[in-house]
Amino acid sequence: MSAAASCLLTEDQFLCSICLDVFTDPVSTPCGHNFCKTCITGHWDKNVHCQCPNCKEVFDSRPQLRVNTFISEMAAQFRQSAQQKVSSSSSEQQVSKPAEVPCDICTGTKLKALKSCLVCLESYCETHLERHLTVSRLKRHQLIDPVENLEDRMCPKHDKLLELFCKTDQVCVCMLCTISDHMTHDVVPLKEGYEGKKAELEVEVQQMIQKRRLKIEEIKHSVELSKEDADRETADGVQVFTALKESVERSQAELIDTIKEKQRKTEKQAEGFIKELEQEISELKKRSTEVEQLSQSEDHLHLLQSFTSLNAAPPTKDWTEVCIRPSSYEGTVRRAVNQLEETLSKQMKKLFEAELKRVQQSAVDLTLDPDTAHPYLILSDDGKQVKHGDVKKNLPDNPERFDTCVNVLAKQSFSSGRFYYEVQVKGKTEWDLGVVRESINRKGKIRLSPKNGYWTIWLRNENEYDANAGPPVRLSLKSRPEKVGVFVDYEEGLVSFYDVDAAALIYSFTGCCFTEKLYPYFGPSLNQAGKNSAPLIISPVNHTE
Repeated sequence: MSAAASCLLTEDQFLCSICLDVFTDPVSTPCGHNFCKTCITGHWDKNVHCQCPNCKEVFDSRPQLRVNTFISEMAAQFRQSAQQKVSSSSSEQQVSKPAEVPCDICTGTKLKALKSCLVCLESYCETHLERHLTVSRLKRHQLIDPVENLEDRMCPKHDKLLELFCKTDQVCVCMLCTISDHMTHDVVPLKEGYEGKKAELEVEVQQMIQKRRLKIEEIKHSVELSKEDADRETADGVQVFTALKESVERSQAELIDTIKEKQRKTEKQAEGFIKELEQEISELKKRSTEVEQLSQSEDHLHLLQSFTSLNAAPPTKDWTEVCIRPSSYEGTVRRAVNQLEETLSKQMKKLFEAELKRVQQSAVDLTLDPDTAHPYLILSDDGKQVKHGDVKKNLPDNPERFDTCVNVLAKQSFSSGRFYYEVQVKGKTEWDLGVVRESINRKGKIRLSPKNGYWTIWLRNENEYDANAGPPVRLSLKSRPEKVGVFVDYEEGLVSFYDVDAAALIYSFTGCCFTEKLYPYFGPSLNQAGKNSAPLIISPVNHTE
């Protein structure tokens, strides 16, 4: 057949209606329809009756099939022509790269797929896609942008296309699923489910973007606050050290001047003694000369008469007890250092006052938690005061309650940032204060230490202050605190205690590692027959600027 004649024939005429591919060993049935030999024999092997797949004519017995040589030759020419077309166009098409979906039909070099068919579950390059664009029965297939693992788009239970979305279970389903497991569920077409999810995701993404923008602003603000703190600390530090430097230089100059002045007085006194001695030496030399002259005379009478006049000369001074003692410098340096210490104390007090003002900006409002209070403790109605009573209350022994140590926690907990509160301890002879982690043991005897989750200080025997650092650290305080401030920086791992009225630091736990919620901790101790009956009082913080 000529090339012109073959061009008049369409692809549909060379396709087997069973495999939908170009004929391979085409055979004809008695009704005149053509199929691939393996396709028709396989079809009849699966069915009881021998029936034509096209016209549905039933044969009493399996007919003898003969190769249709005309169709076979035409199919061979068409296949060859198609292969040449694929070969010529493959150079123009892109070869599939590792990250791209390859054509499932290409043999040898796999070209880049342009579309995937959800009916055939195959992906096609430009050449192999042509049948889906030209063959009428293939045009009805659903084509999408190329995707891998098309089998994942099939329902694993019913082997049908996942074309619906169950909003109830939030899963993709097939048509058969809607009449079985998802019969009463809210099921919508896949596109509608996609649009809903897309809108939901867009809103969620926008919210996430907004949250992150707010977080960026929060971080920037934190950096600005940190810079302000750093600038303030730098200014305070420069001011303190400048004052100390000036004080040191002034004290040094005064010390040197004092020493020099004492040395000058010593030198002046020595000069006076030396001048007086030199004058006496001069007079004695003069008398010695006169005696020498008289001794050379043989006039004994004159000598004895002159000797009396020489003896009448002013007597010399008795220098036996006269001496120059080195100036005493004892205490001079010590007094200068004491002045520096006073200056340093004043500067330190200014620093602590400024520090206390800053931490007071992190003040929080606390109330005591009655569910944690030991049964002997008495809490005020407003939850701000606690003291030890004489009567044990009949309270449920819940896990949060202290059953042996007379302690109580605040209702509020903290797991980040900074917080500060003040407690009045005036009139008490014993007390415990600090913070504890949530998981502390509240039953039986308790050993206060950071290892056990307690960061506390206490007063015992009216004037014995300890930091319960494990082992305890004895604290030497200049004054007895009447109000104690407690400051915590969670991220910094810092717990500090202040004497509020004296604006002095009592003690700091540093380098702490907090991983749980922290609760403020209060221990009023036993009332000691009224001696320690004063309550611990959570006081409002006076924010001074």
